[in-house]
Amino acid sequence: MYNPLLTAFVCAADCGSFTKAAEKLYLSPTAVMKQINTLESHLQLQLISRTNQGIRLTPAGESIYADAKFLFDYSARAVRRARQRMSDYEKTFCVGTSILNPCKPFVDLWSRLSAHFPGYRLNIVPFEDEHTTILQEISALGEKFDFLVGVCDSAKWLLHCHFLQLGTYRKCVAVRTGHPLASRERLTISDLYGQNLMMVPRGDSAINDKIHHDLEVCHPQIHIIDTPQYYDMSVFNHCAQTDDVLLTIECWRDVHPLLVTIPVDWDYTIPYGILYDVHPPEDVMELIELVKAQMQQ
Repeated sequence: MYNPLLTAFVCAADCGSFTKAAEKLYLSPTAVMKQINTLESHLQLQLISRTNQGIRLTPAGESIYADAKFLFDYSARAVRRARQRMSDYEKTFCVGTSILNPCKPFVDLWSRLSAHFPGYRLNIVPFEDEHTTILQEISALGEKFDFLVGVCDSAKWLLHCHFLQLGTYRKCVAVRTGHPLASRERLTISDLYGQNLMMVPRGDSAINDKIHHDLEVCHPQIHIIDTPQYYDMSVFNHCAQTDDVLLTIECWRDVHPLLVTIPVDWDYTIPYGILYDVHPPEDVMELIELVKAQMQQ
């Protein structure tokens, strides 16, 4: 409804510092500054003055700030009116979908459970897989989405949602189509000796931390390279443009057309399932309980 860069600008203005704004937005201070710099470049205006005491708005910034507040309010009212119009004739479950977190597993469940929710329809809401904003998307459960479906072993994600595991995906590796390993149908761990293996840094995923530890202790011939904490398309693009090997999962084999996903002779898996609000409404909880009951059959 409006330029999303305005969110970082208004939050920084309200908080009086990039650090406090970063805490509210679940971003790093550097990411907040980059978003505001991008907005200033786009508008060709200086909006914020940096001082030793913090930040303050320039005259242009004060003008944009006031209008941005109006836009936020207008956008929120527009969305409320649209949702009211929707609820006038039927109820809706909103499920998010993205390239790395597609909603198909939920849609498959819905086809079996929809009879329990007469009058409801499923609304699919797209979102972007950006490593700098994914925590904001997870925090939007209960507002922007009722459900997301994805791989979840992130301690930070689980601070902002509940998670119902549906199954697991195998950990694999991906390489560019011209890579020497690309023609192989299956790999052993020793096939990765001498390779750069891209994976998320330690500290947020117990499973990835275990892989880190096992490879460093038992297979030091593999050189581990840290990616951003959460994958986005830039990570897959880097893999497609280099000879680096990417730790990935089997369901992402079609994410990038220039990458080949290959199974490895190891037992590493990661859970996937439904993410939903920490304080879910009654109908969301009813659906979750139905899924649990079906899984026990």
